[in-house]
Amino acid sequence: MPRIRPEDCPSMAVLRLQIDDLDRQLVAALAERARYIDRAAELKLGAGLPARIEARVEEVVANVRRAAGEAGLDRDLAETLWRQLIDWSIRREEAILGEGPA
Repeated sequence: MPRIRPEDCPSMAVLRLQIDDLDRQLVAALAERARYIDRAAELKLGAGLPARIEARVEEVVANVRRAAGEAGLDRDLAETLWRQLIDWSIRREEAILGEGPA
């Protein structure tokens, strides 16, 4: 679907189609990110690294806050969303690494 700027959407129906398309793209990007997380877990397993590396968590959050600010998105919202995503990703890695709850 060709992208229409929000201010150029002539109706709620068109606007909703644009939002639905963006949602599909976000889901696809998150699915791709999950595949990278799986690979990270495999690499960590081979290197003897834990799922949670706190310095990397904070680096990712700082990167997201910066990108959010540049894109005009509320930085606190972005951080909240990404901390949830990071926690989910770490639980996913822990399952692969055998670090999660039994």
